[in-house]
Amino acid sequence: MSETQLVFDVEREITKLAKDRLLRMEQAGESVLESYRVLKRAEQNVVGQCLAHQGKFYELDHYPTGDIYDKQTHSQYYYHAHRPETGEHGHFHTFLRVKGMPPDIQPAPYAGSASRPLGKDAITHFIAISMNQPGFPIGLFTVNRWVAEETFYSAPDVVRMLDLFEVDHTYPCLATNRWVTSMLRLFYPQIKALVLARDETLRRWAKANPDTDIYEDRQLEVTSSLDIDVDRQIEAVRQALGREKLSA
Repeated sequence: MSETQLVFDVEREITKLAKDRLLRMEQAGESVLESYRVLKRAEQNVVGQCLAHQGKFYELDHYPTGDIYDKQTHSQYYYHAHRPETGEHGHFHTFLRVKGMPPDIQPAPYAGSASRPLGKDAITHFIAISMNQPGFPIGLFTVNRWVAEETFYSAPDVVRMLDLFEVDHTYPCLATNRWVTSMLRLFYPQIKALVLARDETLRRWAKANPDTDIYEDRQLEVTSSLDIDVDRQIEAVRQALGREKLSA
């Protein structure tokens, strides 16, 4: 038994969304493209901005050192690499700390004995964004609790918090921060589906391994995954909103 590899019909699923959600996704798509534009002018990419001035690139280390954290929204992310077998260069992990969460949201029930961050240190992981060698996104995936050392919140609560993620400052790069923020908004329906699939994977794993603390099981790392295409996503949103097709 392994992760859930999702099949997501982009054009069909996006037409099911409310107009206000589509408009947010359209704006996010424009922000993603603008980030690419300004970085290209400097012959840079979103990954390179995280690795700049960081010395040798070591597997599993967080980049930039100390992670990226927005003290106003309590959103956080970092970049690292450790999955060469997948063909990716590395991936971004995205989070929200407890100070940025709605006060009524509580961690998922847990009866195990492992340590996890609670109280003022509580944190939720949203999604990881897989990147290729040239520095462009190729996939999204969710992970088990132990992987990102998060607190762990149930899927409905994670989805509820998605729109609260925003990194809006200049370190290490305004364009990269806006890109990460916009990716979570542009791919909102896919991330929602992935987080729901994450919980379903954990339920199946618990049923198959009744004597195991599933959240700490090192045999279960990636819980759901999906390939993505930024251009296709943006075009599907535009079509759903009745926009004219973008010229080549």
